[in-house]
Amino acid sequence: MFLRLFVIMLIIFFPISTKGWGFFAHQRINRLAVFLLPPEMIALYKPQLEYLTNHATDADKRRYIVAAEGPRHYIDIDHYREEYLPVVWRDAVTKFSEDTLNTYGILPWHISHMMARLTKAFQEKNSAQIMKLSADLGHYIADAHVPLHACSNHNGQFTGQQGIHGLWESRIPELLADQAFNYWAGKAVYIRDIQATTWQIVRESAMAADTVLKKERTLSIHFPTDQRYAYENRSGKLVRTYSTAYTRAYQQVLGNMVERRMCGAIFMISSFWYTAWVNAGMPHLGELDAKIFLKEKVLPVKDKMIGRQEE
Repeated sequence: MFLRLFVIMLIIFFPISTKGWGFFAHQRINRLAVFLLPPEMIALYKPQLEYLTNHATDADKRRYIVAAEGPRHYIDIDHYREEYLPVVWRDAVTKFSEDTLNTYGILPWHISHMMARLTKAFQEKNSAQIMKLSADLGHYIADAHVPLHACSNHNGQFTGQQGIHGLWESRIPELLADQAFNYWAGKAVYIRDIQATTWQIVRESAMAADTVLKKERTLSIHFPTDQRYAYENRSGKLVRTYSTAYTRAYQQVLGNMVERRMCGAIFMISSFWYTAWVNAGMPHLGELDAKIFLKEKVLPVKDKMIGRQEE
């Protein structure tokens, strides 16, 4: 009885932290997307491999200092039930209001906005902007591949499954990606309809959200609480996280869903970068100096954020 009470107290006072896909996965996804690009783009992108890797998590970091950032990472599709969601931002604002959209997330519309900005950067041959926007766009597309980023029950808070967000998108990749994942995703392709493709990605994520939640709930029945969690030393701090056994079991019952969505993100990020370049007229990139980057500053934004922050 005392042990049970002790474990429950630990869960309450030492919650598991989650940040998007997790730094490891976002960085790995952006990094591998570079190798799917055609040679004409590799000339610019490969020398900046470390930049694209290290800055893959900038968008998550901005959530703590830029008010408008939060809603750009998710969309609660289930909130709208059977209502039609316009793919064009201004039409969506007319139908639902900007406040409502920000409350329930603007991820797919923001991806379209970022694509327009990246295309313009290619047209202007602005290498610093190309790299910065590519890193950020990669982050948002990766988020769109996460089922719990397309669901209002984003951290299992409505079903007593708090922490599942981090289990799916952080713990599984960190623990298993280097051991069990096959990253082959093919070569980048041209995307003829950016909006349709973006919404297809998000809707596929939304349809998988129920499976993510149900599978974990069923699995948890067979794992006592003291076997579900473990403690690891990270940067000198003892951090509570999901046990290796529980993480492996969850990955197995999901049928490698995390691996598939991660590989899908790699392929789509590379394809979106490629599409922006083609739509910009396929400018020659070999002559661009991608070695000089301005020190990044977080600029104030006019958008207002009303929705949740990620757990």
